[in-house]
Amino acid sequence: MITFGYSGLPPPAMPDEEFLDGLLEQGYQAFELVFTRSFPWNERRCSSFGKKAAERGIPLSIHAPYFAVLTVTDEDRARRCRGAIEHTMKLAAETAARVVVAHLGGRRKEEPGFLMDTIRRHLDHLATKVSDLGVGLGLETTGRASQMGSLGDIALLGAEYPFVRPVIDWAHVHAISGGGLRSVEAFEAVLVFLRENFAGWKIDPLHTQFSDVLYDETGEIRHLPYGRGDLRVTPLVEAVHRAGFRMTVISESRDEPSHRRIRTEIEGALASVTKPETPGRPAASGRVSFPTVPKASETKEGYALAGYDYPLRLSNLDKQFFPDGYTKGDLISYYASAAPVLLPHLEDRAIVMARFPDGAEAASFYEKQAPGHQPAWMPLVPIDSAHRGAVIEYVTADRPESLMWLANMGCIEIHPWLSRARSLHTPDFAVFDLDPAVGSSWDQVVAVAGLLREALSHLRLRGYPKTSGSRGIHVHVPLDPVHDYARVRMFVQRLGHLLAAANPENVTMDRHIPNRAGKVYIDSGQNRAGATIAAAYSVRPRPGAPVSTPLRWDELGSIDPASLTIATIWDRIARYGDLFAPVLLGGQRLDRAEESLGLESG
Repeated sequence: MITFGYSGLPPPAMPDEEFLDGLLEQGYQAFELVFTRSFPWNERRCSSFGKKAAERGIPLSIHAPYFAVLTVTDEDRARRCRGAIEHTMKLAAETAARVVVAHLGGRRKEEPGFLMDTIRRHLDHLATKVSDLGVGLGLETTGRASQMGSLGDIALLGAEYPFVRPVIDWAHVHAISGGGLRSVEAFEAVLVFLRENFAGWKIDPLHTQFSDVLYDETGEIRHLPYGRGDLRVTPLVEAVHRAGFRMTVISESRDEPSHRRIRTEIEGALASVTKPETPGRPAASGRVSFPTVPKASETKEGYALAGYDYPLRLSNLDKQFFPDGYTKGDLISYYASAAPVLLPHLEDRAIVMARFPDGAEAASFYEKQAPGHQPAWMPLVPIDSAHRGAVIEYVTADRPESLMWLANMGCIEIHPWLSRARSLHTPDFAVFDLDPAVGSSWDQVVAVAGLLREALSHLRLRGYPKTSGSRGIHVHVPLDPVHDYARVRMFVQRLGHLLAAANPENVTMDRHIPNRAGKVYIDSGQNRAGATIAAAYSVRPRPGAPVSTPLRWDELGSIDPASLTIATIWDRIARYGDLFAPVLLGGQRLDRAEESLGLESG
């Protein structure tokens, strides 16, 4: 529930092993490196310390220099600020730290809208440098009226920049609210705001800082030794317990006795709120260390999901679903664990159920119509079907229990529409399905993906790759939902033909399967109403239980797609978050690209 540590630097004369072991012996579980005034360590030093911390299971974070703020308008100083943040994030990548804490900066006399545009301009510069590092830029809440950094500001920026995370300094929130954090409910209100305004993977775990604080009507004046002010950690622990958050709490107090007092109070509060263990047996087999393992109580009709808000019946948890021994219960546990990164990609989308009742190697079938025995709480999407001459009610997934129900139905794969129900006829991404034919290699797929990336760049479009979960690559091009399916399909088809003309040895658009041998087929037909493609983070029905996994462009040539499975992707998600988050933002249209390709707009 809560991982507690403090901020500082190890004593120069003390070996790292001794310092880190001492942390654990004293009951601390995390550590934040303070690079607030300078960069005392180089890359090699960071890497060495990070490896030793990882061996002991101690998560690290780094606080960037205080001067490195994002509201600076003087360009020379702004470059220095951005450079300091970039360097801190690169050092963080060496330590395997997951977040760098930074301040937004002062308000001065400028209007908030002007300052937000300034911040965006700096973040745009940083995005080209740090987006692929696997480190979050944690924007810290302000404690003074003269500073930028309200939760609303950070939420707006977090929605626009996938690498931005919120960092809650509880002393700052307390000070800026005039001592508002005096009750469990007050802390809970902040957590509710975070859950409503940030993607789940950005706040799991939530990075926070804690210290006692002296304040006046303008906000924070200075830190106080813990106990001398009126901010207490016990109501925070109770709020975290009620809200079901995972949280890192870093003591920013100036003295070791305060660290110790906060830690002791957290331990006591945790002991008082820890609820009895959820009854029932784990759904999973134990072969995989899933972040979340649901429990189920045995009933006359199978099992009942325990500890969740919505009732759900489960069955045959121990049934082998993959030749490697992974079970149906493992599949259910995978989707429960993947919910924070997967659910945003399924929001408001009709899902075609790809059902494998007896596992990945047995007979399967597709089912569009909701079966009728789905839970009453599960929303459906009614869509007119010209083919059937009737309305089809598709299932949707809007919560972890929805994903677990689909897995319990034997849906190894999750197949959503390319458009959302609210904009049914206009997809919000185009997909290039790079499908290797018989006789072609992964290297060829990577080469074609690289060619496609270059072509998209010339067209001023961004694309994002993921493994298909098999031998192929899917490249998604995010779009505003303004183009109909026929227009999107024509764009993919025209660009595909140009790629085939440019590289006929590797690329084909030939629909006749025998003619594709030894080449990579670009399937433009996936871009049509009713067509579906395996979602990012969908499991695929193959040995090893591979996952359709978002990738960075620079790693395509070095990664083995078969290595990305339900057992192996968790460290990757923890480090990079959702690499497919930019696909959710849209922000692109095809008009200029169509003109460049000789297509009539519309």
